[in-house]
Formats: sequence, structure tokens, C-alpha cells
Amino acid sequence: MMKILQTLTIYSFFFLSFPSLSHQQYTTSPLFENPRLKNAYIALQAWKKAMTDDPYNFTGNWVGYDVCSYKGVYCAPSIDDAYVKTVAGIDLNHANIAGSLVKELGLLTDLSLFHLNSNRFCGCIPYTIKNWRLLYEVDISNNNFYGDFPEVLLFLPHLKFIDIRYNQFNGPIPSKLFDLNLDAIFINNNNFTSTFPQNLGNSPVSVIVLANNNLQGCIPSSISKMSKTLNEIILEGSGLKGCLPSEIGELTQLNVLDVSYNELSGSLPASIGNMKNLEQLNVAFNMFSGKIPESICNLPKLENFTYSYNFFTEAPYKCLKLKSKDDRFNCLPDIPNQRSPSDCNVFNAYPISCGTACYVY
Repeated sequence: MMKILQTLTIYSFFFLSFPSLSHQQYTTSPLFENPRLKNAYIALQAWKKAMTDDPYNFTGNWVGYDVCSYKGVYCAPSIDDAYVKTVAGIDLNHANIAGSLVKELGLLTDLSLFHLNSNRFCGCIPYTIKNWRLLYEVDISNNNFYGDFPEVLLFLPHLKFIDIRYNQFNGPIPSKLFDLNLDAIFINNNNFTSTFPQNLGNSPVSVIVLANNNLQGCIPSSISKMSKTLNEIILEGSGLKGCLPSEIGELTQLNVLDVSYNELSGSLPASIGNMKNLEQLNVAFNMFSGKIPESICNLPKLENFTYSYNFFTEAPYKCLKLKSKDDRFNCLPDIPNQRSPSDCNVFNAYPISCGTACYVY
């Protein structure tokens, strides 16, 4: 998005008083190019007042009425009228600003991009952003936001990209999230607690990262419905139980599959060998056992296969010869750095049935 050069003329004989940004009382009116830029000024000045620390002076030039000259604020012709300039994007990534979001931000009704990655904003997401009807991409990752999942995001009709990872959001993940026409979902490294979304397969995303939350349950067989769009799925440390469904092999467009650090068990489905585009496969730190299907190690694009810290008892020669692999701490005979025979015997004395291995607490 190209930043528009300064075009607003400031007349020195105008002066605008804001006793309260929630209830503006104007003694005189400056010459704003249009009402949308006036609303943007109100919103951004209210937001700046709610910023408690700006160590890099990122918003140092947020003064005056020409909001299009503010650092991190991007203007463009409005969608409904090409002759009307408006604030279309905000990008404060890596500014390390502390503060909170204010309800006046809802005045930015033409916003299509909102980036706050790597700051110290906290609090909840104001419901007034429901007015961002044109928002396409939101990235508020690496902050200190808390509270329930910001459900207001679910009602923004043009939203395609959601990134709220590395915050303190908690509670359940609304199932509606996976019914939306999104392209990417990043909600990892929060404190969400709920069962694994059973309507996951409804989502048309290309990338989904749910890692490091507490989403106990099984991966639903309906995941196969994502076969035409899904390129990457990362479920590391999500509290998963049970076995990988054989339907996962229908994800033939998948490049990355990471289910490490869970409580998955049983055998790896031989159907994974159908995932001809798979490049990265990580099943480490689970309770998988049995023989690794040779079809997996024959995948033409497989670059890395990590299956350490499981209980596999047999790996085909092709798997052992992969250039990039990690097979430590399994029960593979004649292979170094494996579990002790006693540990393997205790585990294998109680075989796990995939039909009964999934429990939801």
C-alpha cells in the first residue's frame, strides 16, 4: 500500500479544541479534506493519548491534522469514491508501544489493514471495530491482549487473515471461526481451552496454526474436506489425543504437517504416503508406535521427517537413510540413542486401540 504524500493545507488561523475526544466540542474547525479524514484524526489522537510508552518515538509525528503524514498510517482513495482520500491501513509493527486500543478506532471505517505485531498493547479488543467492514487483514500478534476470543472479528465480512498469536486470550475458540471464508488463521500461543474444533474441515484456509493451546480431543476425520486449499497445519502442543485419522492422507496440497508434543498414539496412517507435496513432517513427542509406513519416506518432496520421542519399533531402510530426520528415543532395534528395552516392553505390553484412544476431558 503506497503512502499518500501530504496534501492537506493547515491554516494557522484555525484552532481546534478537544476537551474530550468522546464528546468533541469544536471552537473552530480546521480545513479537513473530507469528513473521513476528520474522523481519522479524532480516532488517532484518542489512541495516541491511550499509549503509555513509545520508546522509539514511533508516533512522534502524530501531530497536526494531516493524518496521512503520520508514521505507520497509510491513505488511499476510498473504495466507494476514488476522489475521496481515506485511511486504509495502519502498520505499527515492531514499535514496542505500550497502551490500549480505544473505542474511537471504530471511526476508521475504511480500514483494510491493521498491523500491531510486536508491541505491548494490552486490554480487550473494542467492539467498535465492528465498523471496519472493509478489513482484510488483522495482525495483533506478540502483544498482551487478554480476555475471550475477540468475537467481533467473526462479523467482519471481508476479513481473510487473522493473526492473534502470542497474546493472553483465553476461553473457548468459537466454532464459527472455522465456518468463515478465511485464508489464514494464526491463534497459537494463547490460553484457549476447549475441545478440538470438530468443524475444522469447513475452513477453506491455506494455513492454520493452533499450536500451544489446550485443545483436548481428536483430529476430526472431516479434515479431509480441506484437501483443495490447505498447505500448512501446525498443531504442536495442542493437547491432542487419539490417533491420526486415515483421512489426513487426502490433504494432497499440504506442505507442512506438525502434530508434535501431543498425546497422539497408534500407528502412522499409511495414507500419509499420498501427500505428494509434503515437505515437513513432525510427529515427535507423542506415543506413536508400530512400523513407520515406507510410503511416507518415499514421498518425493519430503525434506525433513522428525519422529523422535515415540515408541516406533520398526522403520524401513528408506526412512533411516533420509538426509534430514530425527529418530531418537524410539524402540528401534540396533539404532543408537533409543529408549531402554524395559521402557519399550512396558509400553508395548498395553497396546492402544485407535477406536478407543480418544478422550475429551
